[in-house]
Amino acid sequence: MPITTTVEQVSEWLRTTQVITVLTGAGISTDSGIPDFRGPNGVWTKNPAAQRMFTFQNYLADPEIRVQAWRNRRDHPAWAARPNAGHLALVELERAGRLRAVITQNIDELHQRAGSSPELVIELHGTVFWVECLSCGRRTPMREVLDEVDQGVPDPLCALCGGIQKSATISFGQRLRPEVLDAAIEAALDCDVFLAVGSSLQVQPAADLCRVAVEAGAQLVVVNAEPTPYDGIAAAVLRDPISTVLPRLIAPSSS
Repeated sequence: MPITTTVEQVSEWLRTTQVITVLTGAGISTDSGIPDFRGPNGVWTKNPAAQRMFTFQNYLADPEIRVQAWRNRRDHPAWAARPNAGHLALVELERAGRLRAVITQNIDELHQRAGSSPELVIELHGTVFWVECLSCGRRTPMREVLDEVDQGVPDPLCALCGGIQKSATISFGQRLRPEVLDAAIEAALDCDVFLAVGSSLQVQPAADLCRVAVEAGAQLVVVNAEPTPYDGIAAAVLRDPISTVLPRLIAPSSS
């Protein structure tokens, strides 16, 4: 199938698609006020040094990085963000009975807040709203730990074992949870269309789910402002703004 470049063509094609798995990246949340990482106004584009906070070994080794990370979590835009039309469109796709899963690289829980069923949302990179102890595994709501930060504890340790704590997110150099990755692979294998939305498709193993889906017989649709490494195997590539294009792509199928 040749690459299709108009929203109308892809929308018409998707009308007859029965099972759709969606992969979402930071680009779907930018209209909710959460900046992406690699775009023109991305966090790392503006401040390349910020990547140090997202590297697991740096986090473990450097208390100053942990102190900065806790401040960033306290000020993270996810606390005030609200789902946008892109998130809501995927809820409509679920209501139409054709959504296999939303695999998300995002940590903002906006899919769930939009109304997506939690059991259909696969959070590859975890969530910023929980904290995990890296020694004993104890989980604590992020807000409780941030209360300690606000009370003057710069690097709160686990109340149970005294271990280093971290947001329940996946950093560079940190392994994905095997059961989460397995669920994502199953969803990529079990769909007619794999819709990759707002992802640079540069971070593995999330990006390679595109290849997994295509090799299993699915058609790949990429919706992203910038070119990705997987555009060449896509059946369709769209550069339109996500919160505008997703409702247009999905609305006909729910009628």
